[in-house]
Amino acid sequence: MPWEQAYATARDTPQPLPSEHLAISTATGRVLAAPILARSAAPAFDAAAMDGYAIAGPGPWTVTGRVLAGHPGEIHPLPTGAAVEIGTGAPVPANADAVLPYEHSHCDGPTVTGTIGRQRHIRRTGDDTRPGDLIVPAGRIVTATIAAAAVQAGTEDVLTHQPPTVTLLVTGDEIIAAGTPGPGQVRDSFTGLVHAITHRAGGLLSASSLLRDDPALLHTALDDADTDVVVVSGSSSAGAADHLHTVLNTEKATWHVRSVACRPGHPQALACLPDGRFVISLPGNPHAGLVAALTLLEPLLRTLSGRPVGPLPTTEVTGTATPVPGGVRIVPVRIDGATARIIAGTGSAGLRAAAAADALAVLPPRWTSGDRAATLTPA
Repeated sequence: MPWEQAYATARDTPQPLPSEHLAISTATGRVLAAPILARSAAPAFDAAAMDGYAIAGPGPWTVTGRVLAGHPGEIHPLPTGAAVEIGTGAPVPANADAVLPYEHSHCDGPTVTGTIGRQRHIRRTGDDTRPGDLIVPAGRIVTATIAAAAVQAGTEDVLTHQPPTVTLLVTGDEIIAAGTPGPGQVRDSFTGLVHAITHRAGGLLSASSLLRDDPALLHTALDDADTDVVVVSGSSSAGAADHLHTVLNTEKATWHVRSVACRPGHPQALACLPDGRFVISLPGNPHAGLVAALTLLEPLLRTLSGRPVGPLPTTEVTGTATPVPGGVRIVPVRIDGATARIIAGTGSAGLRAAAAADALAVLPPRWTSGDRAATLTPA
């Protein structure tokens, strides 16, 4: 399958997961399934914007009391010629024309004088929002600022899409979780990448495990994975130790992507089990697996989580790369202003070039140095 079609298939095949109500204090990072509307005015009352004196009518003014934020007490309307000392955020008495800041006033006993400028220093009720005003539309990711604005406008809970859950199965007799590898062994360098991409796309990596190259173990692990998506690293090709395609066929999975015309990352796949769980197959070589995760896993999770998936950015790419007949070459690049320069890599296994890259550029078959290309962002 062409790379562009595979990316679009992962993006367009799923539907966002069902929504749920969450307390706004726990909704940061979720995607809104409904707009946030103001439930109360902000400010909820006329409030002082400065420390000073709330005054009524022309001066001089006689100070008759004090009003502080959080301790308003009984607030009486101000008669003409009267003033009350007031703190920022405190309710402004009725009939007050302005708040005279301390720095613009002079107090002599109970009498205050000063000049009122153009600024009245009163935040009127509903100056920021009124009941029913739109705070943010559906589809936005809840940030701390959005949450604060919602609280300010009286919203205590919001409707958000559930985050997709992910199980990662790293297959291979040669993989060890940590420590010093023995002869023929390699460290698991991929779990952290999948975790980061899953988190960035709005998902939750609920479980991860290392599996030996045994079809029975893989079959059992797939059946036991109680998540929306199962990611299998390795076992994706046609070698003697690659069992995933056979296991998925036994499970009567529906194939959406069986391979992708790209280098690295050709043996990647997307399938759906009869119970609705998605299975993504990633190559075991780390660089190829990274390419495949950005091609299939990230757009799939973004759609499931309700996140918008816009067009990929493009940039002018310079350098040299070996073309892929009928497919795309995906290369690490360093971005310098409006252009990107290809970093020499070491094949589908090593991550050194990817670690030094700002992006991965997707070079079409007829690409030449200076042409524009779509870019993916590494985790």
